[in-house]
Amino acid sequence: MNRGNTVRTAAILVYGIFVCASFTAGFGPGKQIGFNFLSFAIELLKILPCAFLLIGLFEVWVKKETVEKHFGKECGIRGYAWCVLFAGTTVGGLYVALPVAYSLYSKGAKLGIVFTYIGSAALCRIPMILFEASFLGIRFSAIRLFVSLPLVVASSVLLGKHLEKKRFKMTDTGS
Repeated sequence: MNRGNTVRTAAILVYGIFVCASFTAGFGPGKQIGFNFLSFAIELLKILPCAFLLIGLFEVWVKKETVEKHFGKECGIRGYAWCVLFAGTTVGGLYVALPVAYSLYSKGAKLGIVFTYIGSAALCRIPMILFEASFLGIRFSAIRLFVSLPLVVASSVLLGKHLEKKRFKMTDTGS
């Protein structure tokens, strides 16, 4: 076992001991931390299996040529528009967006598109916009999108070009 795994295992063990001791001693903040973790874990277990099934189907069913055609080096502004629309339909937040972004990259999408997808998935998911508009108003949501989206796309293009110029390649760490 390497040092990173040892530290990770020790941290998980200390966390577990702390939560168990909190329940035993009646320490309120520690108990709340345990309840929050359990609540978060249940939410993840509701979303992630279906999401990873869909990501797996995306990996198998969507051809590399299709991704390269719409999101590759020659996609232009149209690729960014498709990317924002695709990101808007992503359900599950960044838990799902990050594996999809990796899949897009591995199938030939350029870095600017991948960054735009991640930023747009965090910014303009349709369920989130509807929820936001119902509380803060359509005008607020529209202004937020029309200000934020161009900034996300512009920064993604610049970062993508910079990293491509530096010959960045994403590596598989295997962990």
